[in-house]
Amino acid sequence: MNCRLSIKDKIHWIGVNDRETTLFENYWPLEKGVAYNSYLINDEKVAIIDTVKFNKTTEYLEKIKEIIGDKPVDYLVVNHMEPDHSGSMLALLGTYPDMKIVGNKKTFPFIEGFYGITRNYMEVVEGDIIDLGFHKLTFYMTPMVHWPETMMTYETTSKVLFSMDAFGGFGALDGGIFDDEINYEFYEDETRRYYSNIVAKYSAMVQRSLKKLAGLDIQIVAPTHGPIWRSNPGEIIGLYDKWSRYEAEKGVVIVYGSMYGNTAKMADFLARIIAENGIKDVKVFDASKTHPSYILSEIWKYKAAVIGSCAYNTKVFSSVETVLAKLSNSSLKDRYVSVFGNKSWSGGGVSGINAFVDEIGWERIGESIEATYSPKDAEFKALTELGEAIAAKLHETYPEEN
Repeated sequence: MNCRLSIKDKIHWIGVNDRETTLFENYWPLEKGVAYNSYLINDEKVAIIDTVKFNKTTEYLEKIKEIIGDKPVDYLVVNHMEPDHSGSMLALLGTYPDMKIVGNKKTFPFIEGFYGITRNYMEVVEGDIIDLGFHKLTFYMTPMVHWPETMMTYETTSKVLFSMDAFGGFGALDGGIFDDEINYEFYEDETRRYYSNIVAKYSAMVQRSLKKLAGLDIQIVAPTHGPIWRSNPGEIIGLYDKWSRYEAEKGVVIVYGSMYGNTAKMADFLARIIAENGIKDVKVFDASKTHPSYILSEIWKYKAAVIGSCAYNTKVFSSVETVLAKLSNSSLKDRYVSVFGNKSWSGGGVSGINAFVDEIGWERIGESIEATYSPKDAEFKALTELGEAIAAKLHETYPEEN
């Protein structure tokens, strides 16, 4: 069976799909599941690149046995120690007790801390080579993409980059495991959601790693989540380069929190004004109904964000406050932002968002707009002017798309 999952030259995909787990890291929704990708090189020496989450260990070991039979596993390369990729390490070591565990000096404290394993360590540093026979593995340290111990492994014969979490995304692999076997629109959205919520805070380190890898002839990108890029690896590398440089597309994300519909009314009115002024990509989210991971992904995609909140016990509405906290932690730069909201007997919603804007340092478009009790003619006039200003700014920023 696994001959159908050969990547190239005795390199096999031995990953698994997880459609049972509902929340990745017990927080991020997995509406379409997730894949844990692991790889096996069946050469004179056998090497496995990363493992899979503990809930799929039995299936995983069966795949290995099917390919190598009674041969031993000589090396387990640990590019990343998060338990969704190292969770089967104990079982693998129990099955292959002489297997060397390959990592860098930052890897081994994680292994001991998570699993109590203290033997069979093989430390590698930048540029070290492990000769498997026909295949040769070279190691590149990529710290904080997105944990301290992360590294990538490059197979020099087949020119495959095993990139751990980098270049990966959410979504189970439904039959197609390669980029040329899938409709990538869904996976691009889920890869951006993965990047913006999990990796994005370390965008500077992503840029540093991309520069380090720039001289390699990468013909296949094999991440630990999502599809394997064999036809157009430059596509996913280019997307990571774009996202880590905070580049954005022409569009607006409006996110709001509303208790009784008044702030929602302002959001819908503003969206219509922006659309009337020629902006086709306008996304409106009720923060109480949409998980912040999807909102953050869209804000990472588009250039302008408009954030609205009712006052809630003198503060920003709780669901909007969560979005602001995630945005602040993501360290996203180079966005336009506008603020609106509603109050009745006290304020706090708009002023709280303004404090966030001051902190994050995005370029503000227009003055804050805050209605009292409900929006009236004065607020709708101000929202009209704001919508026109947002559209004009985007047309100015993206003149080639006008």
